[in-house]
Amino acid sequence: MTRVGAIVLAAGESSRFRARRGSDATKLIAKLDGKPLVRRVAEAALAAKARPIVVVTGYARSSVEAAVADLDVGFAFNPEFASGLASSLSVGLSAMPGHVVGALVLLGDMPWIEPRLIDALIDAFLARKDALAAVPLREGRRGNPVLLGRGLFGAAMGLEGDEGARRLIGALSASELVEVEAPHAGVAFDIDTPDDLAAARRFRAGS
Repeated sequence: MTRVGAIVLAAGESSRFRARRGSDATKLIAKLDGKPLVRRVAEAALAAKARPIVVVTGYARSSVEAAVADLDVGFAFNPEFASGLASSLSVGLSAMPGHVVGALVLLGDMPWIEPRLIDALIDAFLARKDALAAVPLREGRRGNPVLLGRGLFGAAMGLEGDEGARRLIGALSASELVEVEAPHAGVAFDIDTPDDLAAARRFRAGS
């Protein structure tokens, strides 16, 4: 194991999913190939080097926690989940123990992230002494998950609303940011609506 942890953001209200009459309380427990979306993401993290793994919950907390209850993950509850992604990111970073030098930020609605990509991000980050972050790159575009070094934790915890770490990463120099070529389009594939879920059922890693 490495000194890089992982945060699974799973606190959102899934408003677009529910507005389109999704059948589940939250998209994160909707099943893809027989597994809840959030479980797929947590299992990918568990199959990689990152430890510890913390799932940040909020909306539909009990349902999300039940979907991964038997896995070796911790939980952190965000009571301010309605304020946007930034508050969940802050809760997750706060839950990282002091010995970690970085944290991967995985989105609970991105079901095609593979352990090999997570490990590639970790290895590339740790191999560069001055790195503050690592991101996957697919066809010239940055995707998810991102790895934030501890040097960015403070700034990331100061974000507000639905702002993620994109602005912070965009401000980094070439020596501070590690870009890792992603093997497939899963780094840009998320699920917001029931139509997205249907598309995910047709999507396969490697496409």
